[in-house]
Amino acid sequence: MNKLINLQRSFASAVLAGSLFLIAPAHAETLIKVYKNPSCGCCTGWVEHLQKNGFSADVTATKDRSSVHQQMGVPRDKGACHTAVVGGYFIEGHIPAADIKRLLEQKPDIAGLTVPGMPVGSPGMENPKYPAMDYNVLAIDKSGKASVFSHHPGTKN
Repeated sequence: MNKLINLQRSFASAVLAGSLFLIAPAHAETLIKVYKNPSCGCCTGWVEHLQKNGFSADVTATKDRSSVHQQMGVPRDKGACHTAVVGGYFIEGHIPAADIKRLLEQKPDIAGLTVPGMPVGSPGMENPKYPAMDYNVLAIDKSGKASVFSHHPGTKN
């Protein structure tokens, strides 16, 4: 009798596990590898923005991002305060998650995206004391040439 009860429990567990699998989300979070300065708060804010928008972040705190820039082909004049890698692309600076998702869907033949500097109002750089700035997300091709990938308008006073 105990064997029958155990068999019924095992069957019920298998059915329940299969049901949970069917109702689980259809897609897993996308893993993004982030290299940031150990003491940078805005980088942490950007990572939180990504996590709220379906990304799973593997964060490495480092003061030497120049080697990451060299490996990924980030132009010197297009740098920002953190660098990430996802889907074979570099992601430099405060790029909105929607732009990264579009990049991963369209898969253009580029090296990556960058938002040079730290524009107020970009993800991780929000500040209620200051209006958001206009800024562009730039696509960097494999030769280092930049073009506008998306434009983000600021707010007016």
